[in-house]
Amino acid sequence: MVPKTTLIILTRNEIEGVKEIVPRIPLDAVDEVIAVDYKSTDGTVAFFEQHKIKVIKQQKKGRGEAFRLASEQAKNSNLLFFSPDGNEDPQDIPKIVSKLNEGYDMVIASRFMKGAHNEEDDQMIKLRKWANQGFTLLANLFWHGRLTDSINGYRIITKKAFESLKLDGEGFVIEYQMSIRALKLGLRIGEIPTYESSRIAGESGSWAVPTGIQFVIQLFKELFKQ
Repeated sequence: MVPKTTLIILTRNEIEGVKEIVPRIPLDAVDEVIAVDYKSTDGTVAFFEQHKIKVIKQQKKGRGEAFRLASEQAKNSNLLFFSPDGNEDPQDIPKIVSKLNEGYDMVIASRFMKGAHNEEDDQMIKLRKWANQGFTLLANLFWHGRLTDSINGYRIITKKAFESLKLDGEGFVIEYQMSIRALKLGLRIGEIPTYESSRIAGESGSWAVPTGIQFVIQLFKELFKQ
C-alpha cells in the first residue's frame, strides 16, 4: 500500500498568494490538505474556510513551531511542507511525492541542482543563493552529505523520520536543522529540481543578516551536540 500524504500549507498574511496558488495545487496527488496559519489578518483564514481546507491556528510565532504543530495534527504518514508565496511551484507536488515513494525518508525540492532555477539566477549578484550554497557545503563537509539545497522548506518527509529528528529549531533554521540531523542519522535523502519564481506579494519573513546569524548559531549547536 502506498503511504498517504498530508500537504501542509504554511501561511501568515498570504491572501494574494493563496488566491493564485491554491487553485493550481494538484489535489489528486495528496490525501489530506491542512493549513497552519499564524495570526493572519488579511483574509487568508477565511479563504481556506471557504475552500473547505482545515486550518490549524498557530499561537506561538515561528516557522519551527509551524512544522512541529503540523506534524502533530497531520493524519497521514508523509508530511509535505508548502508555502503559497509564489516561490514554490505547486506542479512539483506529484514529483516530490513520487520521489519519496521510491524509498526515501525525506525529499527536498532543490533550487540549485542541475535543471533547477533559483530566484536570483537572472541577477548578477546572488547573495542569497551563495549564502544558501555555503551553508549546504558546510553541512555536507561536516556530515558527509551530497545535498545541493539543505535549506529550502519545500520538502516532504515521513512522519517517522520527522519524529526521529527531535527538532527544536526556531524560525527559518528548522529546515537546516532538519537536513543536518537527517545527515547525522544517515537517513536517505533525495532531491528533485524545482523552479523558484519570485514572490507574488508581500515581503519575506526571513531577513538576510539576522537569519544568516541564526543559521551560523544553529550550525555550531549541531556540531557540538552529542
